Amino acid sequence: MSDYQHLIHEFAPVFNKDSRILILGTFPSVKSREQNFYYGHPQNRFWKILAEITNAQTPITIEEKQQLLLSHRIAVWDVIQSCEIIGSSDSSIRNVHPADISGLIPQTSITAIFGNGNKACQLFEKYTVSSLSDFPNLQTIQKLPSTSPANASWSLERLCCIWKEKLAPYL
Repeated sequence: MSDYQHLIHEFAPVFNKDSRILILGTFPSVKSREQNFYYGHPQNRFWKILAEITNAQTPITIEEKQQLLLSHRIAVWDVIQSCEIIGSSDSSIRNVHPADISGLIPQTSITAIFGNGNKACQLFEKYTVSSLSDFPNLQTIQKLPSTSPANASWSLERLCCIWKEKLAPYL
């Protein structure tokens, strides 16, 4: 018996016309799907890192998280619109239908795209990069180490350093 579920990404990207940076994940985790918002697992370090590198308080509510992103001109979305997946396992992802990232870009001021982890970058390269050829000023995906609790070899301090180094030119 298969534990695969066919799932559709059910919440919108966070962005506005002033967004300059797009951070892409793969597909929402089980915890994120339960909360109906990005990086919902309590052990995921995404919100702590963004708060640290922007000198802000770590956001708790969805509204605080949206405010942190938008006030620093950061957009967040995932590479996948729908797929088959087992739980939250990126390695189990199959039958991908990509998100319309090339449709998002013209609505923003995005000049750089970052992938939160290897899998986000791999999926972006496979399904999306070719659709962005109409945007010559766009820095396509730069890999950031994953904020997932599964990436235990990276300390919070080390993650903050590399994320700050990569994002600082665009903040």
